[in-house]
Amino acid sequence: MTLPYIDAAALTALLPPAVAVAALEEALQAGLDPELDSPRIFAPLDAGEFLLMPAQSAKYAGVKVATVAPGNPAKGHPKIQGTYLLLDKGTLTPLAVMDGAELTLIRTPAVTTLALKHLLALRGAQSAGTAVVFGSSLQADRHIAALQEVCGIDSLIIVGRSPETAAALAKKWAERGLTARVGDVSDVAVADVVVCASSSATPLFNGELVAAHAVVAAIGSHGLDAREIDPELARRAEVVVEGRGSALREAGDLIPARSAEQWQERGLATLSDLVNGRFAPEPNKPLLYTGVGMSWEDIVAAGRAFELFAATALPID
Repeated sequence: MTLPYIDAAALTALLPPAVAVAALEEALQAGLDPELDSPRIFAPLDAGEFLLMPAQSAKYAGVKVATVAPGNPAKGHPKIQGTYLLLDKGTLTPLAVMDGAELTLIRTPAVTTLALKHLLALRGAQSAGTAVVFGSSLQADRHIAALQEVCGIDSLIIVGRSPETAAALAKKWAERGLTARVGDVSDVAVADVVVCASSSATPLFNGELVAAHAVVAAIGSHGLDAREIDPELARRAEVVVEGRGSALREAGDLIPARSAEQWQERGLATLSDLVNGRFAPEPNKPLLYTGVGMSWEDIVAAGRAFELFAATALPID
């Protein structure tokens, strides 16, 4: 059997942000339940670890096999690499293989932007307004691209650990016509949207700086020992998560603020609730979306990519 391989360049062409966001939105509106998602599986390796993410959707089954090698950047290789295998749901016949790292780079900002799109709509906002983005990596860049394409950004402020890379990212977007500059944590106070796309293990800013009307997305770190926001913001805000189970297992942005039991008692709104109009936040509180990455997002994006690939008959490697 010869399977088509959809490489990174083809995936990028097939799934621009608006297409990826629409695919995720449609899946949730059609009844996909993130709570049925299989937990991701971690397995140790000498150079790092395997990360296995199996899932099924209405039409497909699939699994992402990723590797995380902390020592790779020093050797000139990516820290995270991976492959996605897509199968027919009914027969489990393999359909295609895809670049798993690129699929992740596409679906992660698409999920964040889907959440921000609906949270901003609850505010009656016509755009993301002044957006402060923490991080200057490729993931941060992809989040800016998705947010700009789907929601629009009036002004962009980049806050990064490296002044040079932050300046380079701000310059890139300024050259594309955005009002963009490098900033610092104090800019959170003027933000309409804050996107945390870093790998920080400690809070990036004082949560008291966040305005009551602001929308915050914290998606860069996962694991109970990592966090981008402080417990005060998590307690103060109205919270939306990808899925309750995954959040209580892995969301370090939430667990320091309250125990898993306390969050369960309080109740957590999900992305499905938000997209399907079941989230009614209290007024005069910041809105917080926090995500850890889930398998259902990969399979929805992979399924849409495969359908578009088959329809357009793009060449295969």
